[in-house]
Amino acid sequence: MPASTSARSRPHPLAVAARLVMLALVAVLTLLATADPAQLWWVALLAAAGVPALLAPQHRLLGPLSRLAEAVLLGLAASQVAAVATLGGTTPGVGASAVLPYLAVPVTVTALRRRFVEGGVLVGVTALILLVSGAFTVVDGQRQLVQPGYLAVCAQWLILAGLGLATGCALQKLVRVRAESAPQPYAEATRLLTQLRTVARQLPGATLDPGGISEHLLEELRTVARADRAAVLSASGGGRLVVLAQVGAERVDWETTLDADSAIADAWASQQPQTAARTQARSHAGGDVSALIVPLVAGVRTVGLVVLEADAGQAYPAPVVAGVTALTGPAALRLEAALLFDEVRSLATNEERQRLAREIHDGVAQELVMVGYGIDNALATVHDDTEETAESLRALRHEVTRVITELRLSLFELRSEVDRHGGLAAAIAEYARTVGASGGLRVHLSLDESTARLPAATEAELLRIAQEAVTNARKHAGAANLWVTCEVDPPYAQIEVSDDGHGIGDQRAEGHYGLAIMAERAERIRGRLEIRPRQPSGTTVAVVVGSSPRRDNVRGSAAAAEGQETRG
Repeated sequence: MPASTSARSRPHPLAVAARLVMLALVAVLTLLATADPAQLWWVALLAAAGVPALLAPQHRLLGPLSRLAEAVLLGLAASQVAAVATLGGTTPGVGASAVLPYLAVPVTVTALRRRFVEGGVLVGVTALILLVSGAFTVVDGQRQLVQPGYLAVCAQWLILAGLGLATGCALQKLVRVRAESAPQPYAEATRLLTQLRTVARQLPGATLDPGGISEHLLEELRTVARADRAAVLSASGGGRLVVLAQVGAERVDWETTLDADSAIADAWASQQPQTAARTQARSHAGGDVSALIVPLVAGVRTVGLVVLEADAGQAYPAPVVAGVTALTGPAALRLEAALLFDEVRSLATNEERQRLAREIHDGVAQELVMVGYGIDNALATVHDDTEETAESLRALRHEVTRVITELRLSLFELRSEVDRHGGLAAAIAEYARTVGASGGLRVHLSLDESTARLPAATEAELLRIAQEAVTNARKHAGAANLWVTCEVDPPYAQIEVSDDGHGIGDQRAEGHYGLAIMAERAERIRGRLEIRPRQPSGTTVAVVVGSSPRRDNVRGSAAAAEGQETRG
């Protein structure tokens, strides 16, 4: 017989203890109710009836038959003890209460073994025996009829047993449903990530770009509704919104605070379209304006808002609103998928950067420091007559120090992130100052950042492009000055890094790999990367995301003025 089967066939110590305790309790209560030790023979019969079920709990026949015998004996014992107690001057309910607590033993066993039908049969058999035996019990030659008190007590114990059985059944079903419907966290995560990987491989890259999806949605909406100004906004954390895309002939500083008194905040909270007779842009002059704000709801979650404004009254009647919502419904799901994909990719990238920083710090960096200490010890023991050896060691020590400095700057770059409260300009400025100080560069900063924020993925890529440009200027340009310009007006942003060094043509070959990486990053956020010579010397690296209506208007005005001068 296998060890596991042998172990299951042996009685459990807790089961033995529970039966002994319950039998002792019933014996004491019987003596108190009848004052007749002869009635304890019912307790002995109950103990004997339960032995097979105790010794062979897994047996298909012995267990159920043993518990059925317990139920039959329990009904007979309860009625007999109740009759004896009545003759002794005690109410029959007290006599029945002395024996019926033992009903919990067979019923609990069936509930634990998930044999709820058997438990119900035991309760029914016990009820039947109690009723029949109570009507025909004979004590001292006299037949004892059923009394109301006896029936009431029996009914109470039977109801308690039935409730206990039902509760056990409900708990077992709940546990089973939870076990079946709630897979292990790692298994669920694996399943979801596998699905995400499959979807990401099947879809073109543009379909997972929040900015591209938002621009396409605005183009569709302008075919069904008038929109002199329009934007798609999304949540960025901290109770603020970011501008994913916008269209219009003028610069718009949209209301991006969700706790403000605005139709934008109302639409976000209510998940219902809102119309307003005033502009939702803080920079607009006002006047006769109609505004329509439609939430982008995917399931039960608001993922963004569409804001449409027209310089006319009553521009968005009910049919127009219906046409707009017909387009925003499907777009909400696409936008949510793109935002989730961006978030997963950003989290994975940040975690990998932190992991690399830890490994470099704990591995190569520490080993190089130890090499430097070894060179210092060797220099301390070199005699004056070996000046050539000493000079070689000093040159080696200088190179090791340079490599350690480069590693520390790389660690700083890996750990640099755009703070949620500081913004992109602050992160770029901090990196430029730190790297410039290590390379002996004078850093000139020009920062112009709106209170609105770019999407987190866009900010992260712009920071990495700026870091690469600053690093190239320090390592390869041989410059004395570094100019860093950061202009952020969502969804528009422009970063420029200029130096007065040798120029791009004189840089070493390894610098070109960094330029390729910057181009890839700019393409990922639909940006434009430009590398041009700076006059009179040096290089300018510029990346532009989105378009600036303000700049376009200035350029257009300048071109018009130039045309007038030419004609004049």
